[in-house]
Amino acid sequence: MSTSPDYPASKPNSGNRGLLVSAALAVIVVTAIAFDTTVVKIGSENDVRQQAFSPETFGAEQFPKIKANVEERAVAAADLAAAIAADKKAAAEKYGTATSTGPVIPVTLTGVFGARKSNTNEMKIDGLPPETVVRVQTGPAVNGTDLRDATGTIEFGQFTNQIQYQDAGSAINNEMKKAVFAGLDADALDGKQATVVGVFKLINPKNWLVTPVKVELK
Repeated sequence: MSTSPDYPASKPNSGNRGLLVSAALAVIVVTAIAFDTTVVKIGSENDVRQQAFSPETFGAEQFPKIKANVEERAVAAADLAAAIAADKKAAAEKYGTATSTGPVIPVTLTGVFGARKSNTNEMKIDGLPPETVVRVQTGPAVNGTDLRDATGTIEFGQFTNQIQYQDAGSAINNEMKKAVFAGLDADALDGKQATVVGVFKLINPKNWLVTPVKVELK
């Protein structure tokens, strides 16, 4: 009787075993990702594109609040000039909002517009010392960030970087121009009586550059 030779049992192919392990790990990773993934609908609140900073939206939201605040706190020009002459620092602390470059003070001007020059019109105000020059920004260009800084509620820490902070100031100025300069013929202001409510940065007590939030011609 013949005897069949004994052959050793075949060992699993190491290459196939490696493929099986890799496939199993891939399934585990995909499953974990699926559990950790949130589906975001385009246009929803979670859509990062909706959360991007919009200067235009910010300006439209903030200018009415700034206007109301400035109108409520505005000081008559003659009273403010007297307070500044008596004690500039005390007047700034009482009426102004501190900034790194000087206090921003809300003021009410009642007087007569003068000649126009470089996007501003001078204004003659009763009760002010004759050496005090008051200029009102009448556009089309508006310089500075006095409106942004007027209330003290808009701060650099609210923004991602300096560019956004500057854009916020420009957007507020643009909203002011829409509200205040619409229908206002800046070239025809010379000689007209008006009441202006606005803000200026107190650096030189004898030179006020006022950014308006309201202009009423009489």
